[in-house]
Amino acid sequence: MKEKFIKSTIILMIGGLLTKVLGIFIKIVMSRLIGTEGLGLYMLILPTFSLFIGLSQFGFPVAVSKIVAEDSKNNKNLLFSLLPVSFFINIVLIAIIIFITPILSVNLLHDERSFYPLLSIAAVIPLTSISSIARSYFFGRNRMLPHVISNLVEDIIRLLIMIIGIPLFIDKGLEFCVSFIVLSNIISETSSILVLFFFLPKNIHIKKSDLKPNKIYIKDSLDISLPTTFSRLIGSVGYFLEPIILTGVLTFVGYNNKFIVYEYGVLNGYVIPLVLLPSFFTLAISQALLPVISKSFYEEKISYTKSKIKQAIFFSLLIGIPVTILFEICPEVFLKLIYNTTDGVSYLRFLAPVCLFQYIQSPLASALDAMGKSSDNMKACFLGTVVRTSLLFLLSLFKIGLWGLVISTSINVFVVTFYSLRKVKKNLLFS
Repeated sequence: MKEKFIKSTIILMIGGLLTKVLGIFIKIVMSRLIGTEGLGLYMLILPTFSLFIGLSQFGFPVAVSKIVAEDSKNNKNLLFSLLPVSFFINIVLIAIIIFITPILSVNLLHDERSFYPLLSIAAVIPLTSISSIARSYFFGRNRMLPHVISNLVEDIIRLLIMIIGIPLFIDKGLEFCVSFIVLSNIISETSSILVLFFFLPKNIHIKKSDLKPNKIYIKDSLDISLPTTFSRLIGSVGYFLEPIILTGVLTFVGYNNKFIVYEYGVLNGYVIPLVLLPSFFTLAISQALLPVISKSFYEEKISYTKSKIKQAIFFSLLIGIPVTILFEICPEVFLKLIYNTTDGVSYLRFLAPVCLFQYIQSPLASALDAMGKSSDNMKACFLGTVVRTSLLFLLSLFKIGLWGLVISTSINVFVVTFYSLRKVKKNLLFS
């Protein structure tokens, strides 16, 4: 099991690195082909796209990974029980998208060109939910290679589609070009699903009883998936309110809009992505941890469960601490090297040690999910969001610029991390 955990982590790290590189190429190609204005239009609809993708998955990936890892149920019946539920949820979401798109594009986003790109989301979300459920099965079986290969194939296909298709649509208008980019996910997600099916056992036999939805399986899955979905919603609402509160209060106390936009861009465009760079590795550790903890906790191997959680935290800090030290010693070097600027040095120095706690949040959240305590993750997210939003409003009144956001974000990290750590200890102590 120990070798499996380390092997899974390494595979996910390598796969994540390759996916990250491909993602950078995709962004470069997109920005070069559709220009700044087209990229701006895409970024305008991206939060809505991400929100509906999260809702369409409905937390089922976490639920399936945990239940499959426990190896106590009929996995085929589990998947066939959840697919109809997922299909129903997607039908509801598609109806919502069609209904709100006219209002969202004109009244909220204030750009009529976003109408067709937003409408295109409806065609994509069913496939993303299917592929996420399929991937989670392999996570539960502790087979990370299918996930990595399907991700790589998906990104390569998307890159090729953009290179070929964007020049054909660019003359028809930016709204049609961005709609094509959104719809390209249909082909890339389909290719990902086909790759995952290729890795299924060759001697698999599906009986009539496997196809019949099992109410107990659905209930067990919803017990895990609902808190996960609510956690995402709470987080999304918090980040949605962030720029609204920030700009509103800072303008009220006398800051001009140009200063706010510039500093907000430095913080969220340069500093935050840079300081969260090690979280790319900790995410891989967390993904590998979930099936291991699910199985060991289900089998009541508490000592082993504790050792795996400690090991995951140790690996996360092993990567995070050296990066934090470098950010503290020479932050301007990294900002200059990556972004060709030295703006944000003070923000980076302040946030670097704070993010050591952020790096261990992922393993702790995975451990709680694996132990069937997703509700604790939801409570942690809710508590952190309330604290962060309240402090952002209050601190911004003190005329300290963007430091109100920096400090409130830092306290949010401490609150969520220590709350999650306390819950993990409590669940292991009373098991």
